Amino acid sequence: MELKEVLKHLEARIAQRKLYTHLPYGHKDTLCPDGAMWKEKHALGEWDEWSNKPWQLDFHEAGKDNQERLIVCANRVGKSESGGYETALHMTGDYPDDWNGKRFDQPVLVWTGSPTNETSRDIVQKSLIGGTSKDELGTGFIPREKIIGKPKMRQAGVSDVVDGFKVKHVSGGTSTCILKTYEQGWRKWQGTEPHIVWLDEEPDHFRIYTESLTRLLTSHGIMMVTFTPLLGQTELVRHFQHSENEGVWVGTATWEDAPHLLKSERERMMRSYPQHELQARTMGVPMMGEGAIFTTSEDDIRVDPFEIPHYFTRINGIDFGLDHPFACAKIAIDRDSDIIYLYDDYRKKGEINLAFHAEKIKQPSPWIPVSWPHDGAKRSPSASGKETISLSKKMRGLGVNMLSKSARYENDKGGPQPVWPIIEEIMERERSGRFKVFSTCTSYLEERRNYHMKDGKLVDKRDDTLKACFYAVMMRRYAKTSQAKTPRRPTAPCFSTRV
Repeated sequence: MELKEVLKHLEARIAQRKLYTHLPYGHKDTLCPDGAMWKEKHALGEWDEWSNKPWQLDFHEAGKDNQERLIVCANRVGKSESGGYETALHMTGDYPDDWNGKRFDQPVLVWTGSPTNETSRDIVQKSLIGGTSKDELGTGFIPREKIIGKPKMRQAGVSDVVDGFKVKHVSGGTSTCILKTYEQGWRKWQGTEPHIVWLDEEPDHFRIYTESLTRLLTSHGIMMVTFTPLLGQTELVRHFQHSENEGVWVGTATWEDAPHLLKSERERMMRSYPQHELQARTMGVPMMGEGAIFTTSEDDIRVDPFEIPHYFTRINGIDFGLDHPFACAKIAIDRDSDIIYLYDDYRKKGEINLAFHAEKIKQPSPWIPVSWPHDGAKRSPSASGKETISLSKKMRGLGVNMLSKSARYENDKGGPQPVWPIIEEIMERERSGRFKVFSTCTSYLEERRNYHMKDGKLVDKRDDTLKACFYAVMMRRYAKTSQAKTPRRPTAPCFSTRV
């Protein structure tokens, strides 16, 4: 055999071993600047500096305890790669030694979902088995020697579309994968009981998701969803983002979380996208359609956590969550530069348990004053049932340092407060660099992305952490330092009049 043919054969064999060479982002060898793989690819100009966020690794490991998983991502960061890699592991049973995610010890039935036949062929099919020709088969995550026979082709008016294929499992049995599309309609998602459903890109109808999930009930299988949220705040997005149920996990990844996207390439691509698509395509933020409230780039307000200096003043804000999640936002104020930092947040849905919430608010600094909304003055039955007591007094009785009056712009004007003055102040502070958010405040950042106008009105839903922050900023004149013995005397009203 000539050297040229030998090299070609060797290249083909290497291409068919992708399953055994892949490392998810977050693996120690992928991290910059010290990871072995990162250094090698960086030297070749293939990888750039990145956030080191272990989003792919987290996605896989979350499968051990969560039946439903979503990774909502910017374009081209590697979301389909994550779904393809894990699907291949389950179908072959050939898990790496350091695998900490879900395991199946028997052959599995897999369903995959794509918007069209073309996307099924070009993305999911390519990720799993490569192409259908002799040279391309096995260049996906599933090695050629694991694929049994020839894939079954679909007569769909589109060339080279695979309908299904079979794979050898390490147990000696056979795994099966059926490639479905959303354009077939939700009725095609009824019937058998798969162990794994992988939806790549979002289905047009939530019914496809619920039908797929129903099929998993008997098999106790797993659902993986990977997409860029170009359809906006859909029912599926809300299902994941606002679910407090155990077994539901959601992760995110932006262009900053993908080492293979070089900075020069990112900048070029950003200039090509229309403005209304930019956040969805570069950060995985669901498009809001009409009127996002906060338009300052998240990159401009997000900062890495740091130890709060003792001379910063601090105050917490809470939203009681009478018929929605309880939330707390903790802010620190650098009085010298007039910068407000949101450094911690907390959101919990479910039955009201004030004692549980109180401990979350107090730790680790019970001395911090707490601002609260006017509905906290409403009276409710006490533990004895013989008298009524306000929620604010209940919290005070649990050791929370509640302010004596509900949140308000001016001391003598209590009750419900208009929301736009505080929104406008935070908007102005964001633009001028005087409002920053720790990157760990995920609930606040998520709600901020989704805060929007519809039909000319503010959509004030799923804004629990936002409101808690509003109350804290509104009453920051009562913030104090850890060295203060008494609350600071209030200054002039703190809201901005600038729009």
